[in-house]
Amino acid sequence: MTATFNNISYRWKTASWLLKIVYINIAVFLVLRVIAVVGFFIGAETNFWLRWIECPSSFSILIQQPWTIFTYMFAQFDVLHILFNMLWLYGFGRLFLEFNSQKQLLALYIYGGLLGAVVFMLGYNFLPAFEYSVGWLIGSSASAIAIVIATAILNPDYKVGLLFIGQISLKWIAIITLVIFFLGLSGENSGGHMAHFGGALAGALYGMMMRRGIDITRSFNYLLDGIANSFSVLKNFKFPECNKEKRPKANKWKTTKTQQNNSNVAGNASASPEDQAELDKILDKIKKSGYTALSAEEKKRLFEVSSRIK
Repeated sequence: MTATFNNISYRWKTASWLLKIVYINIAVFLVLRVIAVVGFFIGAETNFWLRWIECPSSFSILIQQPWTIFTYMFAQFDVLHILFNMLWLYGFGRLFLEFNSQKQLLALYIYGGLLGAVVFMLGYNFLPAFEYSVGWLIGSSASAIAIVIATAILNPDYKVGLLFIGQISLKWIAIITLVIFFLGLSGENSGGHMAHFGGALAGALYGMMMRRGIDITRSFNYLLDGIANSFSVLKNFKFPECNKEKRPKANKWKTTKTQQNNSNVAGNASASPEDQAELDKILDKIKKSGYTALSAEEKKRLFEVSSRIK
């Protein structure tokens, strides 16, 4: 069990941000499906759990659960939904990383999700077709589309091979995708398609600005770096430890090996080389990590050896 956990931990630490995003989406999907299965057998309402992850179209509801504007873009509930989104994201994400950094991919993923939620909410609140209705948004489609459109704008003539179609330029894939989304605006998933256009807008802005040499993700990444550095400082910060044992005085132990050897030769000719070597080893550890870093056995040996050398 420990080996499995260590393997998962290692894979997570060494994975790219693209893979980490995919892992998070898959993990959230599995959790939601397990909850749904358990809820089905105990007769509980599964939509209750989804409402805490999905982004609502109502501003008043969003104020009560503001985290959903982020959580929705990492969650899927249907099998085909997560399958197509992850294939779409991973395929174009790899192309995106050939010309952009991992941090830029993460930032654009977030930008696409946020702008997708904004367009979704604006459509539901200001278009007559959605009057007196509340919608719920879930899925990483808007974030994935942002990466697709950005990649197509930065490398419009880059060709990829598609099944049954053959080689096709990225610009045509982007155009066909947007046409499909437009035609679906009047369907059952009209709110989702509006979010897709929000993600597409984020990708278009990123691509066009990058072509001019302007990285719109720079501020976001500066913010993330600042947060990461803050956590790193807190993680490395050590509070003073309270120890019941009396800590030796600094001037008693923080002496150089030369001084120790000289004092040993002058004060106690009977000190064995083994005792002196063991004392040197313990004193080196105290100099590097402090007295409290010693184990109980090392403290005991320190007392015994120093008593014989004195």
